[in-house]
Amino acid sequence: MNVPVWVNGDLVDPARASVSVFDHGLMVGDGVFETIKCVNGESFALTRHLERLALSAERLGLPAPDLAAIAGGVRACLAAAPPWPLGRVRVTYTSGNGPLGSDRGNQGTTAIVIVGAQAPFPEAASVTVVPWPRNERGALAGVKSTSYGDNAKALAYAKAHGGEEAVFANLAGDLCEGTGSNVFVVRDGHLITPTLASGCLAGVTRALVLEWHGGEEADVPVAALREAEEAFLTSTTRDIQPIRVVDGAVLPAAPGPVTAKAMRVFAERAAGDLDP
Repeated sequence: MNVPVWVNGDLVDPARASVSVFDHGLMVGDGVFETIKCVNGESFALTRHLERLALSAERLGLPAPDLAAIAGGVRACLAAAPPWPLGRVRVTYTSGNGPLGSDRGNQGTTAIVIVGAQAPFPEAASVTVVPWPRNERGALAGVKSTSYGDNAKALAYAKAHGGEEAVFANLAGDLCEGTGSNVFVVRDGHLITPTLASGCLAGVTRALVLEWHGGEEADVPVAALREAEEAFLTSTTRDIQPIRVVDGAVLPAAPGPVTAKAMRVFAERAAGDLDP
C-alpha cells in the first residue's frame, strides 16, 4: 500500500513526492526533524514532538513552523495508512530552496510528513562507544538537526565493531547520547542520565522516564557505562531498551530491577495517555 506523503500542505502519492535539488535540507543539511511513534494508527506524544520541532527550528534560526498544519499532515497521513501495531512518523522541516552555498534563500520553508511501519527493536542492545566526541558547545548542540553525517558514520562504526547503537562521549569525556537515543545508567541502585548541558538531545522518552519513574540528571564519566549495574537506551520508537553489552563487555543484568520497573511504569503510563 502506497501511503501518501504530506508536502507543504498537500497529500501526494509517494512516487510523485519531491523536493527541489536546491532545497537546503539536501544541499547543506539546513533543517530539523522529528520522529514520532504511532501505535495502531495513533501518534504518541505528538504535542511534545512538535514543540521540540519548533524549539529546534528556533535554535537553528529558521522561521517558526506552522505546527497546526504539520499536525494536520500527521493525522492525514496516518488516516491513509494501515493501523500498524508499531509505526513511525517522520516530520522534516528545512529552510527551503537556497543558493549554492551556506546562505539561506528567501523562497519559503519546506515541511514534509512521511509515515511507515516500524520493526520492533531487539529485547536488549549491544552498544559501542565511538572515538569521536559530541561537541556540547557547538551550534547544533541540543538541536534535532538533519545534519546527521556524524551519526551515520558512528552507527556504521558501531556495527562494524559488534554494536547495534553507537554511544558518544562529549568533549569533557562524559557520557552524552547515542546516535538516536538517550542513555541511562544505574549506579548504586540509582538511575542517572546525562544532563542536557552534556550536549545530548532533550529526548521526549527521556523526559517521560524522568517524570514517570524518577531519576537524576548528572554528569557521568563515559567509563561509568561500562561499569554500570544496569543501563538502558530510550528513544521514541524503542521506548526503553535494556543494554546487555558495552564494547563487548556484558553488563550484570539486562534488564535489571531498576530497568524492569522503568519499563513497566512507562508501558502502563503510555497506554493510558497517547499525548502526555
